[in-house]
Amino acid sequence: MRTAKVTRKTSETAITVEINLDGTGVYDNKTGVGFFDHMLDQLSRHALIDMTVRAEGDLHIDDHHTVEDVGIALGKALAQAAGDKRGINRYGSCHLVMDDTLVRAALDLSGRAYLVWKVDFTAERIGTFDTELVREFFTAFAMNAGLNLHVERLDGINSHHIAEASFKAVARALRDALETDPRKADAVPSTKGTLSE
Repeated sequence: MRTAKVTRKTSETAITVEINLDGTGVYDNKTGVGFFDHMLDQLSRHALIDMTVRAEGDLHIDDHHTVEDVGIALGKALAQAAGDKRGINRYGSCHLVMDDTLVRAALDLSGRAYLVWKVDFTAERIGTFDTELVREFFTAFAMNAGLNLHVERLDGINSHHIAEASFKAVARALRDALETDPRKADAVPSTKGTLSE
């Protein structure tokens, strides 16, 4: 089983993340940030990654440190659980539609971190959640997972839908990339022979 547990503790946050890449999308996420929990639930459910996140952060300041640090811990957990990436598809992409919104996500589990983010929001906040933090999460996640990730809003006016479609599109792309390629289940999908650097 491709599993990992990562604990991260700083003066700003205390976070524990547990994941199973071969799960069924069972989730139990509690960060103290309601909308963010909802987004993590979507990531788990649509990637079919079992996920438990516990976070305590300096929410009396704002949500930034909690969201970013969960991204760091979750990215590290994904990298650990994926191991040498032997047998995976490596690439994944998705066009995700949600009501007024269409988001495209494409990714490569290359071990070389990069984020291209072309997602604009029509509102600064979704309830009390700062929409800037969606990018902060995916930056931290991609950098620590060694993930080359491109996300683009192609259409959409409702900021809740834009955020949720972004998480779901990345989730579906991750699901495809992490699946085993039955024709090459014993090989690392690279002519270099490694996806660690």
